[in-house]
Amino acid sequence: MKTFKKFIALMLTGMLITALTACGGSKTTEAPATADTPAAEAPAASAPAETKEDKDLIYVGFVQVGAESDWRMANTKSMQETFTEENGFKFEMVDAQQKTDKQITAIRDFIQKDVDYIVLAPNTEAGWDTVLGEARDAGIPVIIVDRMIQTSDDSLFTAWVGSNFKQEGYDAVDALAEALKLKGIDPKAEEINIVTLQGTMGSSAQIGRTDGFAEKMKEYPNWKMLDRQSGDFTQEKGQEVMESFLKSYPDIDVVIAENDNMAFGAINAIKAAGKTCGPNGDITIVSFDAVKAAFEAMIAGDIDVDVECNPLHGPRVKEIIEKLEAGQTVDKIAYVKEDVFFAKDAANIIGSRQY
Repeated sequence: MKTFKKFIALMLTGMLITALTACGGSKTTEAPATADTPAAEAPAASAPAETKEDKDLIYVGFVQVGAESDWRMANTKSMQETFTEENGFKFEMVDAQQKTDKQITAIRDFIQKDVDYIVLAPNTEAGWDTVLGEARDAGIPVIIVDRMIQTSDDSLFTAWVGSNFKQEGYDAVDALAEALKLKGIDPKAEEINIVTLQGTMGSSAQIGRTDGFAEKMKEYPNWKMLDRQSGDFTQEKGQEVMESFLKSYPDIDVVIAENDNMAFGAINAIKAAGKTCGPNGDITIVSFDAVKAAFEAMIAGDIDVDVECNPLHGPRVKEIIEKLEAGQTVDKIAYVKEDVFFAKDAANIIGSRQY
């Protein structure tokens, strides 16, 4: 995009010079020298020097959801460490504090600033057609990360980088079945009562993980979903919702927390209620994200299993931008590699974790 913009600028400059020459004919008339503008220096004054930033750096505007979780902060850090001036980028980020309207305003600001690329981590899936249409009309490619958008016009974005959230939901069912076996419980025989702490409603992660778990859970007719409520991906709200669950349902066997921060809140609520959790506890906890603090919780015996959601999107987005700069085509959808981790293995793995 940067290269393309330079080409257009050079072409327009050439057209202007040609037009001026045509208007003046073949005869050249020099402006008389004055004390302020000597004749020898006049040409230099008409072409201000281009700064290194204007000439070399690719301007990337990043519209982040917020800083609601450890995962989100790792995602931000990955972007900041990737899009540095040393790597050839001018980087600007807006923290939208989990507000879609703030994200829309930020995108419009970046359009006004004529950035080369907009990277968007959408708060929710719906409501993006108008503003992304404005970015497209301005000739600014949009790369979406983490959550997906809901649109019938996929020309509104150039590429998407993130996780297969529905697959994560499927993986969580398999992980729960294995975690129950590790406790000596037959996942297909005994009645299992489950509650779910959902993420921000309408976000791709919430939709995918909820739907994926619900679909694959049908393989276990003895599993019963007692309740689902949003904890908004935060520890405080996760604890609040878990406290309510414990009051309403005295026989909870499993908590599905759609991110680690809500799992931490659930753990606090469970312990405050005089119950235990984890591999040796009363309540089995399946979480998502697999941040380093979750590995510490697994080692401490509080979380049974964690389904990874890889936040290190910076290098993949950089690769896409570099391909676009080189005039190459890029994949519309790019999934990141992810895994599932059990408490019994956490101590051996934690040292290799980058987030």
